[in-house]
Amino acid sequence: MAKVLKTDVLVIGAGIAGLSFAIKCAEDSPRCQVTVLTKSSTIQNSNTYYAQGGIAAVWDKEQDTLQKHIDDTLASGDGLCDVDVVKMVVEGAEERIKELINWGTAFDKNGDDYDLTREGGHSLNRILHHKDVTGREIVRALYEKAGRLPNITFLNGYFAMDFIVDNGTCQGCTVLNQKTNEMKVVLSCVTLCATGAVGQAYKTTTNPSVATGDGIAMAHRSGAEIENMAYVQFHPTAFYDADKKDGQDFLISEAVRGEGAVLKTPNGESFMESYDDRGSLAPRDVVARAIDAEMKKHKSPCMYLDCSVIPEEKFKAHFPTIYEYCMLHAINPMKDMIPIAPACHYMCGGIKVDKQARTNIKNLLAAGECASTGLHGANRLASNSLLEAAVYAHQAFEGSKETLKGLKTMPENMFLNVDHKSIQQVEEVSGIRQKIQNIMSANVGIVRSDASLKKAIKQLEPLQTKLELLYQASKFSIDLLETRNLANVAMLIMQEALSLKENRGLHYSVDSVAKTAVA
Repeated sequence: MAKVLKTDVLVIGAGIAGLSFAIKCAEDSPRCQVTVLTKSSTIQNSNTYYAQGGIAAVWDKEQDTLQKHIDDTLASGDGLCDVDVVKMVVEGAEERIKELINWGTAFDKNGDDYDLTREGGHSLNRILHHKDVTGREIVRALYEKAGRLPNITFLNGYFAMDFIVDNGTCQGCTVLNQKTNEMKVVLSCVTLCATGAVGQAYKTTTNPSVATGDGIAMAHRSGAEIENMAYVQFHPTAFYDADKKDGQDFLISEAVRGEGAVLKTPNGESFMESYDDRGSLAPRDVVARAIDAEMKKHKSPCMYLDCSVIPEEKFKAHFPTIYEYCMLHAINPMKDMIPIAPACHYMCGGIKVDKQARTNIKNLLAAGECASTGLHGANRLASNSLLEAAVYAHQAFEGSKETLKGLKTMPENMFLNVDHKSIQQVEEVSGIRQKIQNIMSANVGIVRSDASLKKAIKQLEPLQTKLELLYQASKFSIDLLETRNLANVAMLIMQEALSLKENRGLHYSVDSVAKTAVA
């Protein structure tokens, strides 16, 4: 029999979306009990933590305007953005960033003004940052803020397994304590899914090890609507290490190109001008496909980033982590070109939500990278992700106020029949995970085809069946649970990609036609 815990608000995930929502709920009502569930035992394992570039906002009102930010976002999204959502997020940026600052986030300044930088797809400098570790700084500030609120409880090292849904209403979720191997039920009035995304479905990714698509898979199994899963963003410039076997790829921030760095071939020739008038600062979908094409053209495993135009002291001050990483790998970025290659970076689709972060399941909210809000469309504009998470955490909070006033958690005895499965390590699961990553990387990458997608589905189906049999056999480990989720989201990506008949944004198939004109 599973032990039952009760809380008013359950937050699954502790990045910017989850922590911001938790803080708002806890501050609004000291009587409101907020429980934050994290799969990892440390704060370092979230996509927010590894965000380098920054957070986009119209800050310099003498040069920039809300409409310019809106236009840049719509252009990057390639016709699939929800215009109302784009306006809401861009217009809410200043207030949400001021909130982050008030909570302790220290963005870099140039004198009395914030040091704004520029990234691909942006027409002006509007990125606030903390050196090249913006996400780390935001997470630090949010954790310290949350830690000072007595009605927030952290359950670190707990794996969320499945949402508990009764008559179309979410009542919480089942969880696994990874230290004790004890299964529990957490009942809640409101549940926010803020679990990040799916990077570990691919062999090469900038995402941390925890990005296994758990929230999206859980929501899908519970009947939540999932959309736009074909639009997987590959960051153009992950550090290429020929000796690297697996794990997380190190990101070379787009802000480096914003400061003037240029993409080049192994021969030292600039190539982006042949693909887009914006050169190395074109949107990520354009740049990633261009790099992929040049790698194939030159039969090279990587292209290069020339940073020599950036003054050395400026580079060291703005990008100290990148500088240190390159030097550790015998690359002096002031003299040597940095080897780079695209890596899976961001999911533009996910759990479909409305403007208040509500899913089609009552009392189940979603925010952050696991959610599909309509902001990003077919391709996310750089540094809009942290902004979206902050704005949607606020929208989720505003939309759940009345729910928290009127609802009580379900009686404990309603869930006493939840099975407690024995926890055993399944040795063969790691091999299945590697097969999924190989299938995705080989067939569902930057450039796709109907044949490659059909092949991928055919290869994945028996693996998915095997994982379900292992799961039903009452022998599971964290590896099994994560791999099962990865198989689920991988299939969602494949199936939607195969259904698309036009190329748009991040989805490019050699068998699809060019996108139709959008008014």
